Amino acid sequence: MSSWLPLADIAAKVQAGELRAVDLVEQSLKSINDQKDYDAIIALTAERARARAKDVDARVAKGEKIGRLAGVPFIAKDNFLVFGADTTAASNILKGFEAPYQATAIAKLEAEGAICVAKANLDAFAHGASTENSDFFTTKNAHDKTRVPGGSSGGSATAVALDMAAFALGTDTGGSIRQPASFSGVVGYKPTYGLVSRSGVVAMASSTDVIGPLTRGVADAALVIDVMAGRDDLDGTTIDRQKDYTDLADSLKGKKVGVIKEYMSEGLSAG
Repeated sequence: MSSWLPLADIAAKVQAGELRAVDLVEQSLKSINDQKDYDAIIALTAERARARAKDVDARVAKGEKIGRLAGVPFIAKDNFLVFGADTTAASNILKGFEAPYQATAIAKLEAEGAICVAKANLDAFAHGASTENSDFFTTKNAHDKTRVPGGSSGGSATAVALDMAAFALGTDTGGSIRQPASFSGVVGYKPTYGLVSRSGVVAMASSTDVIGPLTRGVADAALVIDVMAGRDDLDGTTIDRQKDYTDLADSLKGKKVGVIKEYMSEGLSAG
């Protein structure tokens, strides 16, 4: 069972003063440190995260409304431009590169009170499907250290599976959120192309790159998408949002699920 409440519950308790953002950040940083041997994290943004947490708590004490992700710690794949740590895309080529601005997705999450605590490992420049192509180390699967977590968002998937933060961000070009999510037993959501701005994300293939969350539950994924979705002047491919993505009232009862039989080829197991 996860040590994290659903994201909406965390934010509500922080807003009500029942949880402190500073404690949530320390919980996340401790979990990361205690599980360093999984090699899920490239760098911490601890100093900035602690400062932001103190600001959130101070604003709550003044009676200010913070946002839908008040005090929620998260981890960004290390191809997102984020203040407080280098952005390397898991390549020595970018080692030492400091972001001159933040990715739009990060800025939107922070505007709703979320706090980035770390940068997750990936296949270098997101080229890979196992997180073995990182220049720094290979991330281990959260459930079996002898196996890979998938990729390229393997660090994000392992981090969420091990409760290192309440959620993580990944990118998906040809399965790079969905595949590691399936390897790690977490929810990975690849939204419609253009729904979330790619501004401030190191591109793998701009015509197909998509940003999405890795979470512990479907409602959490919907909330993160709801915060990040929408038009952005810094990304000409973005589209207007069409709905409230947290509206999960529709039942799946009576729905049909299609299975593409061509995917069930020789060598694949049902499990």
